Amino acid sequence: MSAFKPLMSQPRVLFDVALRLVQGQRFQPTGFPDLGAATYRLPDGKQMLLVESPQSMANRLEATAWDGVANDLVAPLRGLPYIAAFSPPPDSRFLTSSILEAHRLNSPYFLDSAGGTFMQLLKKELEEGQGEESEAVNLRHAAKVMFKYDPNSVLHGVFLANKKLAGGRYRFARLLSAFIEAEDVLPVESGGVKNDRLNPSGDTGAGYGNVPFHRTEFVASSITAHFSLDLATLRGYGLGEDEENLLIGLALWKIRRLLEGNLRLRTACDLTCDVNQVFASAPQGFVLPTAEELDSKMPALIERCAEAFAQPRVTKLVWSSREAKKLASDRKKRETEDEEAQQ
Repeated sequence: MSAFKPLMSQPRVLFDVALRLVQGQRFQPTGFPDLGAATYRLPDGKQMLLVESPQSMANRLEATAWDGVANDLVAPLRGLPYIAAFSPPPDSRFLTSSILEAHRLNSPYFLDSAGGTFMQLLKKELEEGQGEESEAVNLRHAAKVMFKYDPNSVLHGVFLANKKLAGGRYRFARLLSAFIEAEDVLPVESGGVKNDRLNPSGDTGAGYGNVPFHRTEFVASSITAHFSLDLATLRGYGLGEDEENLLIGLALWKIRRLLEGNLRLRTACDLTCDVNQVFASAPQGFVLPTAEELDSKMPALIERCAEAFAQPRVTKLVWSSREAKKLASDRKKRETEDEEAQQ
């Protein structure tokens, strides 16, 4: 595709996008259990803050592709393959998809579906390109299998941790990664109280009574969203020119949609940016295509890869909690028997 020609010889594409708050100066960053906000200091003394982590940004980028009302991909991306899990008949309710699952293809809602038949299918197809068990895993072949069922898993990375799949050695790093950080930050301490109109002195442990709370927000001189697309690793998979173009187009589409869409990360962290022209810091001069340009290109990029996709493109599986529990019980029993046999 001519739009991606400047990228063909590049090892990566980098975007550093200046963000600003929609209102006011204070914002609430991501928090971590037992840690709180991730603040750190650079060697020059500048105080920094992680506003949004790479793992959270991956979820947000993936969410741009999903229509939660239709329970399907958004219109420009329809035709891309993915996995979907449904409840057993007769209701056959949509449960989840590989676009929504944190572990993508490695989700137990797929590997434990239909009595483990998808797991066996995946194992068989992966083994077709694998040599002896002691050999290194064939990531080039495995990438083709991942691309067949869900290109999203190739783009955002997947770790097939199941021992049945080459001992859990299939690991695909994120090709598209992102994070948001702020510079020259200072904390803003505030607080409030949850009022109980009926029983202010009630048992707070049971949810009654007035409960004061502490709140820490931040101000910063600048907030920047950083995006990276690893083209060198993508080419190393040897998927083919059409497949590479599709993944590049999909990555750029997601970046553009996220920047133009909902950057309200939390109640007190509502961000925006100048979306008219977004220039790459590497390669310099490359401009992120507009939403209209990418929307118009995606259907053709998708159809050029039709022969590499699963048929049908949406792999529909039935997940039952009862069957999943039985599979887990059977696995535990076999593992215990194996351990006893080795003693």
